[in-house]
Amino acid sequence: MKQVNEVRISKYIIKETMEDWLDFIDQDVIIVGAGPAGMSAAYYLASAGLKTTIFERRLGFGGGIGGGAMLFHKIIIEEPANQILDEIHVKYKRLEEGIYVVDTAELMAKLASAAIDAGARIINGVSVDDVIFRENPLRVAGVAVEWTATQIANLHVDPIFISAKAVIDATGHDAEIISVASRKLPELNIMIPGEKPAYSEIAEELTVENTGMVAPGLYAAGMAVTEVKALPRMGPIFGSMLMSGKRVAELIISDLQIVKK
Repeated sequence: MKQVNEVRISKYIIKETMEDWLDFIDQDVIIVGAGPAGMSAAYYLASAGLKTTIFERRLGFGGGIGGGAMLFHKIIIEEPANQILDEIHVKYKRLEEGIYVVDTAELMAKLASAAIDAGARIINGVSVDDVIFRENPLRVAGVAVEWTATQIANLHVDPIFISAKAVIDATGHDAEIISVASRKLPELNIMIPGEKPAYSEIAEELTVENTGMVAPGLYAAGMAVTEVKALPRMGPIFGSMLMSGKRVAELIISDLQIVKK
């Protein structure tokens, strides 16, 4: 086995990490939250050639997938979201016409792998604390990030700023990034009425339909959509989460192409 001492180990890690962070500073798209919607969006954005990074506050990815239903290791996917499963080679079992069951660990692993293989980065242990904005026109232009451990320790540390042409809030039920923008930039006129109780039959379709821009440069995907649009929750069925990620990616790709003309 090749011998390497402690100094070289540390040197290599610091050097390579700093090179990555210098590259992170300027992104096409920042996604906050490495759950199903965030990773699905990253897969499609990176596949389209957009420089994409996900910041995830926890030391792992998957969001609500891993919890399944009350910690059971299975979730439900419905058509047409199974087409995404086919793209990233996730196995699923047909339960009835258009309804499938999926293993949570396989979906988490392969969705993350697909996003990374497409060129996206997933950075764990980093929390988004704030947004960057610009005027004329008023828009969200990036995010401020801190180590999650710093926040847990309740230390006051100024963040690092990351610029982006688009920011996706894929933080889940609380729509954390949109909430910050709404509170600090009232001139954006963002209203957050909160999600409604469960109504699975209509929640899936409504979530995908309402996915998109909530303010210039700021987009909602996944459960953040239900929070912003007062939609019902749907429980451990994840088709709309995957489709919402794909939908927001398509919208951003279109919007950035318009900007570049």
